Amino acid sequence: MLFACFNDLKSAFSLCKDSKSVAKIHALLVLSGFFGHGTCGSQLIAAYSRIDDIKSAVKVFDELPHRGIDSWNAIIVAFSRRGCPDEVMNLYGKMGLEGVRGDSSTFTVALKACASLLDFEMGENVRRRAVECGYECDVFVGSSVLNLYAKCGKMDDAMVVFEGMRRRDVVCWTTMITGFAQCGRMGEAIGVYRRMRDDRLEGDKVVMLGLIQACANIGDTRLGFSVHGYIIRRCFFMDVVVETSLVDMYAKKGRLELASRMFRRMRSRNAVTWSAMVSGYAQNGFSVNALEMLTGMQSFGFRPDVVSIVSALLACSQVGFLRLGKSIHGYILRILDIDQVLSTALIDMYSKCGLLSRARTLFDVINLRDLILWNTMIANYGMHGRGHEALSLFLEMIETGLKPDDTTFASLLSALSHSGLVDEGQYWFNIMASKYNIQPSAKHYAVMVDLLARAGHVKEAYDLINSMPDESGIAIWVSLLSGCLNYRKMSIGELAAKKILELYPDNPGSYALVSNFFAASRRWNDVAGVRAVMKQTGTRKVPGCSVVEMDGILHTFVMEDKSHPQLKQIIEILGKLELEMLATESIPESEICLYYFEEENASVLT
Repeated sequence: MLFACFNDLKSAFSLCKDSKSVAKIHALLVLSGFFGHGTCGSQLIAAYSRIDDIKSAVKVFDELPHRGIDSWNAIIVAFSRRGCPDEVMNLYGKMGLEGVRGDSSTFTVALKACASLLDFEMGENVRRRAVECGYECDVFVGSSVLNLYAKCGKMDDAMVVFEGMRRRDVVCWTTMITGFAQCGRMGEAIGVYRRMRDDRLEGDKVVMLGLIQACANIGDTRLGFSVHGYIIRRCFFMDVVVETSLVDMYAKKGRLELASRMFRRMRSRNAVTWSAMVSGYAQNGFSVNALEMLTGMQSFGFRPDVVSIVSALLACSQVGFLRLGKSIHGYILRILDIDQVLSTALIDMYSKCGLLSRARTLFDVINLRDLILWNTMIANYGMHGRGHEALSLFLEMIETGLKPDDTTFASLLSALSHSGLVDEGQYWFNIMASKYNIQPSAKHYAVMVDLLARAGHVKEAYDLINSMPDESGIAIWVSLLSGCLNYRKMSIGELAAKKILELYPDNPGSYALVSNFFAASRRWNDVAGVRAVMKQTGTRKVPGCSVVEMDGILHTFVMEDKSHPQLKQIIEILGKLELEMLATESIPESEICLYYFEEENASVLT
C-alpha cells in the first residue's frame, strides 16, 4: 500500500499547500527507507520549492546520499524560480565538478541565468557544453541561447543560431523580434515578424509589444495601424501594457489625436501611460498640453517619474516657463535621486529660460559629467552667443580625457557661428577630421555654411556646399540664402532660392523665405510669381506665434492677433521701445521686412 502511494508521489505533493503537509510526507519517506530511492528526493525538493521553503529544499538536497541529474535539476530550478541566477550558476559549476552530466533542463536554466546576469562569456561556456552533450538541436536549449544572445545584444550571433534551428517555436520567433527591437534594429524586427507570418505562426502579446516598439522607433505609422488592427481582430486582451505601448507609439509619431483618444478610452492607466502622453506632447511642441497632462497625472494620484519630469522640463524650456521649471527642480530634490539625465534636463531648462549662470552653477556642482552633459552646456553657451565660453568649456572637457563626438563638434561650431568666430570655426572644423577622425556630416556642413554666411563670406560658403560629398539639405541652402540677404549677394542668393523651392516645393516657409529675398532686392515681378504659385497651390504660411510667461501665467501672441486684454498697454510699451531704438539708431532695415499682403492688396503685385 505504501509502495503504491509512492508511485503516485507527485500527485500527493501537488495536494500540499504548506510546509507542514510536505514535512509529513518527507518524514514518511525517511521512516520507510524510500528517501534516497528513485526520484523521491528530487520530487521532495520541488515540493518544498513550490511552497517557497527554499531552506528545506536545500537541506533535502544536502542530505541525499546519491544526487543524480534529477536532484540537481530540482535544486537548480528552485533557485531559478526565486530569481537567483548567481546561485543557479554556482550549483551548475558544482554539478560539473561532481561529474554529473547535464540534460536539456540543466542547460536551459543555466543559459537563462547567464542571460539574467548578462554574462555572455559564461553563457558561451554553457552553450559549448550543451553541444558536447548532444543538445545542439534541442529546441529548449536553442531558445535559451537565442535569449542569451538577444539580452546581450549579440543579434548577429542570434541570427546564425536561429537560421540553423531545424524547428522554431513561437518563443524562438518572439525572442528574435523583441531582441532586434530592443537593440534598435527595427527594420529587422519587422522582417522577422513577416517571416513568422509566412510560416503561419500567430504572434502573442510579447510579439505585439515588440512590433509596437519597432513601429514607434522607425516611424512606420502604417505598420503600426496594421499591428493595432491585428490585435483588435484577434481579440487580444488589451491590458494596460499593450494600450500604453500603443499610446506611446502614436504620441512619438505626432499622432497626438489618436494617442489622446486611446488614452481617454483606457479603463485603467498607470504612471507610464501618463508619462507617454506628457512626453508625446512635449516632444511635438505642445508644451502647454504637456504641462496640463503633468498636473492631471498628479491629481489622479500618480507620482511623476523621470520620463515625465524630463518631458515637463523640456516643455518649460520651450515656452520659457521658469517658475514651473524651478518648482520641478524642487520636486526633484525632494523626491527623486538627481542623475545625469535629470541634471542635463535642468541645465537645458535654465539656459533656455534665460538663466545661463544658474545652468553653469548646476553644471559645476555635478561630479560625474558624461558627454551629453558637456555637449548640452556647450550648445547652450552657443545659443546665448557666448562662443568664447563655449570654446573654453570644450577645451576643459578635452583636458578631462573625454573624447568629443560628432554632436560635440556640431554644438561647438554652432556656438562659434553665433559669435562670428570664423577663424576658430574653420580651425576646429578641420581638426575634427584630421585629429579626431570624425568625418563632417550634413549638420556640420550646415553650421559651417551658416558661420561663413553670417560673416559675409558667401562665396566661400557656396564653394563649401559644392565640395560636399553628399547632396546638401534644406538647412544649408537656407543659411546661405540668409547670408545673401544680409550682405546683398543677389546672384548666389538666386541660386539658393531656386534650390530651396526645388527641395521643398510644398513648404509654405520656403515660399516665405524666397519671397522675402526677392522683395529685399526689389524684384517685384519675382515676388508676384512666388505669390501666384502660392495662390495656385493653396499654400499659406502658418502665422508665427510666441509665448511669454508672466507671474506664472502663459501669454500667447499670434501675428496680427488683437485679442489680448492688455493690448493697449503692450502697444504703448512697444511705442516707447521704438523711440529708444530711434534714439540709438537701432532701426531695422525696412527692406528685410516680410512682404506678405492680404488678398485685397494682392493686385498691387500683379
